[in-house]
Amino acid sequence: MTMRTVLVPVEAHPLMTSALQTAVVFARRFESYVEGVPLRAIAADLYFTGAFGGLPVVREPDDGGDSVNEQRKLFETHMQDAGIPRGDVRSKDLAFGWRHGDWIDDGFVGNYARVFDITVFGRPSDSGGARLSTLEAALFEGGRPILIAPPKPPSTLGETIVIAWNGSTETAHVVALSMPLLERAKRVVVLSIEGGMVPGPSGEELAAHLNANGIAAEPVSANTNRRTTGETFLAEATAMGCDLLIKGAYTQSRLRQMIFGGATSHILAATELPVLMAH
Repeated sequence: MTMRTVLVPVEAHPLMTSALQTAVVFARRFESYVEGVPLRAIAADLYFTGAFGGLPVVREPDDGGDSVNEQRKLFETHMQDAGIPRGDVRSKDLAFGWRHGDWIDDGFVGNYARVFDITVFGRPSDSGGARLSTLEAALFEGGRPILIAPPKPPSTLGETIVIAWNGSTETAHVVALSMPLLERAKRVVVLSIEGGMVPGPSGEELAAHLNANGIAAEPVSANTNRRTTGETFLAEATAMGCDLLIKGAYTQSRLRQMIFGGATSHILAATELPVLMAH
């Protein structure tokens, strides 16, 4: 099994360089083809609507074709500096390409991600990271996994993998999509948090399933020690020397996570290590 095609939406934010480097590290594991696409920036004007607050109205900036060329130059320069040759999706070895055409938007990313094995984003942030709406478009519309790059790009990816297991359908889905990475890992840990499970198989049962498929996975259970589930997953994974965390995205609804918080929201906002997610 392999993951041979990588999509990178390219936009101008401070974490883009880390996203590009993370894409390169990932692509080297599978000799993948990496394709860049220019993501349109979106600005929002806030119009107040009385007692209920404000309504954001999308306004497309007038940035013209020069910015598309700048994004293309950013992507291609990074790939060339990494020693990756130019090619196309038919390339049999490590290669990069740029999708010709104008800007793309969130809807296009969600649709186009369906024909790639993975889509790479910088960590989302209101102050200089990837746009959460684009990331969620790929999660909910793409049907494939996404990879979130931390602020500091990793030197390795997928050597020690921690699965943030809570027994959910979403996490089972991302585990299935991650099998090519799990098969290549040196260590795989199935991490369950006490009190953080939904009705479903235990971590021990998932580890037994993975072992039956030739993956030497070990089940580990941890206490929150007054931390949230998301904080505990990140802290335990970091302590294990993890260089890839696998997590089912939004096992609670997005609305509930917006109001009450949740593991997905915390990990997206705070991770310092690469995270692979699917819904």
